[in-house]
Amino acid sequence: MNMNKRPADSPATKDGPFKKTTSAASAPSAPKQQSSLLAWAKPKSTVATDSTATTDGDKTSSESASAPLVLRAKPDILKGLSDEKRELLRLEQDTIDATWLRALQSEFTKPYFIELKKFLKQEEANKQQIFPPKDEIYSWSRFTPLPTVRVVILGQDPYHDDNQAHGLCFSVKKPVRPPPSLKNMFKLLETDYPGFVTPNHGYLESWARQGVLMVNAAMTVRAHNANSHKGKGWEKLLDAVIKTVSDQRKNVVFLLWGKDAQNRGTLVDKKKHLVLQSVHPSPLSASRGFFDCQHFSKANKYLEENGQTPINWNSLVDDRS
Repeated sequence: MNMNKRPADSPATKDGPFKKTTSAASAPSAPKQQSSLLAWAKPKSTVATDSTATTDGDKTSSESASAPLVLRAKPDILKGLSDEKRELLRLEQDTIDATWLRALQSEFTKPYFIELKKFLKQEEANKQQIFPPKDEIYSWSRFTPLPTVRVVILGQDPYHDDNQAHGLCFSVKKPVRPPPSLKNMFKLLETDYPGFVTPNHGYLESWARQGVLMVNAAMTVRAHNANSHKGKGWEKLLDAVIKTVSDQRKNVVFLLWGKDAQNRGTLVDKKKHLVLQSVHPSPLSASRGFFDCQHFSKANKYLEENGQTPINWNSLVDDRS
């Protein structure tokens, strides 16, 4: 392994949470497909120097990246549980970012979540292929720790074809070409964000590392069977995620596209945050106003007005991961 290259799912660097650790000249050529992220999902040290460790919900990662920070130990959500529940929740313990695990730990032992995990276990027993891979279901939490969240984009169902879903809504692994909804997002950016260049891929990691939380309502799906895990319990966890961001952060932009996402706007404190609504970017609805919504520029304007660094939506073109 090239030790100079930042792993695909590692914490931000001390130079800032969004800076690549390799230069364009030294970066290796892009792999054909991202490898498993599980190796980078283990609990972190209790002392850190990067901004993902901060417990100050009012500071963005860029505001606090220069100072050493103390990271509380990752909570043990398995302590005191029965053997059955420990087995069911091992994935959450091992692969969710510490800041999110701490914020959401009460959700994982609630009846709805235990039933969800039993359902997923039965799917596995029935030899069903599930997307995204286990170690990538919660990659949204590791790409965008809670203290770094500045923009929220909500999706519906993970992509259900091979080598697409990896835990970020709308994003696909390389070298998969961008699906139609993501193409429409790029089409909007071409008119809404000066200088935007449509990338030759649909991998949105660099957005996530800037504080753009991208998470689906259903976090898993049966291979080649759309909406097969809808209504199984993931939606309740998403509600908890949204409520956590609303309560613990301030001046976050919520981009709610489509009725499902807009219905969750009731969970957001609109006195603290900006909520922008539009039709979904799907080809079935995008022509009814999505291309005129200017959500990307409006999000940046709000961030700047509230003392935050705007999102570099054009960062994808330089992504050599």
